[in-house]
Amino acid sequence: GAFMKNLRKRDGMGAYALEFAILTAARSGEVRFATWDEMDFDAKVWTIPGERMKMGKEHRVPLSDDAVRLLKKIPRLEGSPYVFPAVRGGAISDMTISAVCRRMKVDAVPHGFRSTFRDWCAENTNFPREVAEMALAHTIENATEAAYRRGDLFMKRRRLMDAWAEFCNTIQEK
Repeated sequence: GAFMKNLRKRDGMGAYALEFAILTAARSGEVRFATWDEMDFDAKVWTIPGERMKMGKEHRVPLSDDAVRLLKKIPRLEGSPYVFPAVRGGAISDMTISAVCRRMKVDAVPHGFRSTFRDWCAENTNFPREVAEMALAHTIENATEAAYRRGDLFMKRRRLMDAWAEFCNTIQEK
């Protein structure tokens, strides 16, 4: 919570992208190349096409109110499809997001927040393991289970991401 409060005091595409990555538990590459046409504000869903996913399969990400609020405050760069455009065109670089952590003097890398999310799911919630794994777009390693699992647990993942956003807004007592 304290980190998020500090992060939200910063402007710029790197800070916005890092916050969005944290709130969605997405990989930085998925975030950096996110386009406006992938965002459905009414349904509060970000649909990442398969060609941009590590496993090559389309992934729907439920957006918390905080994630939607963030998206709505980001200025759109005319002529760019990217949610997080670079000043000189194209998408921002991975280094732009990492630099935010360095400037904040935080000993962390953007991908580490996915690990934080996974640890939080396991240690602080009652959400089933498979819901957390699906939120991270991990593959099902058990071949039999993978053959039978057809759904994406979307509504359960929506509740999970809302709980995660709430956790991210809570300053922990030491």
